[in-house]
Amino acid sequence: MSFDLSVIPHKNIILAVTGGIAAYKSAILVRRLKDFGFDVRVVMTHGAQAFITPLTFQALSGNPVHTELLDPEAEAGMGHIELARWADLVLVAPASCDTIAKFANGLADDLLSTLYLATKAPVWVAPAMNQQMWAAKATQRNLQTLVEDGVHVIMPDAGEQACGDVGLGRMPEPEDLARQVAAYFHKAQRAIAEKFGLLAGKRVTITAGPTREAIDPVRYISNHSTGKMGFALAAACYAAGAKVTLVAGPVSLDTPNGVERINVKSAMQMLDASMTQLEEGCDIFIATAAVADYRVAEVAEHKIKKAGDELAVSLVKNPDIVATIAQQQQRPFMVGFAAETRNVEEYAAGKLVAKKLDMIACNDVSRPDIGFASDENAMTVFFAQSYHLEKRELEKASKQEISQQLVEAIHDALLQK
Repeated sequence: MSFDLSVIPHKNIILAVTGGIAAYKSAILVRRLKDFGFDVRVVMTHGAQAFITPLTFQALSGNPVHTELLDPEAEAGMGHIELARWADLVLVAPASCDTIAKFANGLADDLLSTLYLATKAPVWVAPAMNQQMWAAKATQRNLQTLVEDGVHVIMPDAGEQACGDVGLGRMPEPEDLARQVAAYFHKAQRAIAEKFGLLAGKRVTITAGPTREAIDPVRYISNHSTGKMGFALAAACYAAGAKVTLVAGPVSLDTPNGVERINVKSAMQMLDASMTQLEEGCDIFIATAAVADYRVAEVAEHKIKKAGDELAVSLVKNPDIVATIAQQQQRPFMVGFAAETRNVEEYAAGKLVAKKLDMIACNDVSRPDIGFASDENAMTVFFAQSYHLEKRELEKASKQEISQQLVEAIHDALLQK
């Protein structure tokens, strides 16, 4: 999977900058880390401040820069402990020869070296120094100690150095470092998901089936939806570790194991039930239901008797359930479905934008081998532009298999959110 513009949510990065000409690259690194959605706080040694000012990093990170071990503005003056607890990862770039030696020998005479000993977060170092200093036995011995202590050492690049020498010792480019950090968190989240389920802990609401819009006590307007796709998706989400609520129109299907089911008939009832789920807590909203676009303006109290060759019924537009949910302030991740008979992808892409969805799956229900009554389906999935994910073609398969692929698509998109 590409990490070019991926966004990993809710991760805190401490970027520690030490003395060296490569410190100028760290300013760019802050920007690149923020491009990935990280919250970045910068720690600077006194040596680093000789090359670049704290004000630069404050402007780029949007956070105060930390330079002193004893911070009178920190709680109880223990700024290094607060930072140690805050960090999800500590990245030292550039890491000077002096800092590497302090880490390897357990010294704690400044903010950074004390933070290193106090944090439980992973620590990465990106050494940058003269090629001869890099090759020195003492430096290599210190680096080996760090590796044995669990520190991730990023190999320097080779090339021409500021001093005129040529060899190993250049700090890698900021873009490469930022991608490595993003890939690390992406893989960590993927590993957790694979262990506990792709949607572990997520609360999912799915609408499924048709709605029935009453004309009188015995007649109604409806459509051919059987609810099979929504029910299969509910089972797949539950299998992926989610807590699933299925808001089902009138269908004759058994409730999937572990899924809570709320039965409704009309579009208004389905909207009310969906809004209740949103208020109670919903992380993902999946709208597979084939909701009637219109309802009868005035439902007859008694059965309408035949009178003449024509019957005029006045219709009013139903609210768009998925668009209504998407407009809420505390909106969940929104997945729409588009069942079309022509211009399938064009209409689906338009709905994705118009209804402000995160993802939409579309299929051609004019095909006799897939769609409403079939046990098989084939779909094309589009993502909102902000996710930077390519559309996916889900080839014809059982609706259970298609559902599993849709769960994977939702999970991949959530990793970008």
